[in-house]
Amino acid sequence: MEPLPSWNDGAAKSAIVDFAARTTRDGGPDFVPSAERIAVFDNDGTLWCEFPLQVQVFFALAEVKRLVQQDPSLLEKPAFKAMIDGDLKTLMSLPKKDVFEPAFATHAGMTVEEFHANATRWLRHAEHPKLQRRFLHNAYLPQHELLEFLRAHGFKTYIVTGGGVEFVRVVAEQLYGIPPEQVVGSSTKMKLEEVDGAMVLRKLPELGSFDDRDEKVVNIALHIGRRPVFAFGNSDGDLAMIRYTLAGDGPRMAWYLHHDDAAREFAYDRDFKLSALREGLDRAAELGIGVVSMAKDWNRVFAD
Repeated sequence: MEPLPSWNDGAAKSAIVDFAARTTRDGGPDFVPSAERIAVFDNDGTLWCEFPLQVQVFFALAEVKRLVQQDPSLLEKPAFKAMIDGDLKTLMSLPKKDVFEPAFATHAGMTVEEFHANATRWLRHAEHPKLQRRFLHNAYLPQHELLEFLRAHGFKTYIVTGGGVEFVRVVAEQLYGIPPEQVVGSSTKMKLEEVDGAMVLRKLPELGSFDDRDEKVVNIALHIGRRPVFAFGNSDGDLAMIRYTLAGDGPRMAWYLHHDDAAREFAYDRDFKLSALREGLDRAAELGIGVVSMAKDWNRVFAD
């Protein structure tokens, strides 16, 4: 069977197929032992649609009204006020960390299990406002094929995302075949409590780690413990992770997904305030980063 059927024949597909062959050819000069075959993927905009806002921000929009009723002082924070007002222009002008603060706050006080149930209920029916399809149907089919292709060649696939780690763990196995323990992401602080004789973890309204830019590399070291040999991202927030991957010894590969397909998804890069691709795009050739064109390299974007 032809590998990566949703990828058009071309330089990107050929390079990926060749990389997998070279790194798994026992005795070959580029052979990578199976334990070292670590592949890391960003999530928002790399594995599923993130435009005009990341999925978890849409989830926060649905939840933030409840929080503001409990604590009206939250309206003094620009991101909270913009969400209540439906002011997407202001939200898109704020730093990503500020925009994600309400997203993390929406599950403060919940146990991990309660948050998972809440997110699962919302995702079951929530729809993308522009694509008019469920968020769960907005994962990219070519990337699903790539994940399976790499795993078939002995790679262990991880998500390293700026999104909330618990939110992404709700969908990672269903959408990507990636188990929750292989998801690294932003996190709130938590505390262990005993409730009716049972031990539960409760999420606190305090950021633990915002997994973006350099912090992605820090968390790869903390939670994975190996330097990846393959990386895939779509924004400047992924550049540190990509450069860290390419800086290791032996064969390495890294890619950016360029959103240049307004007909089937969206066309954006430098001007997307929440997750811009400026420096990475300008330096891709210099740093040895491949650029995958959604419009040219993929013959399909979504599964249906």
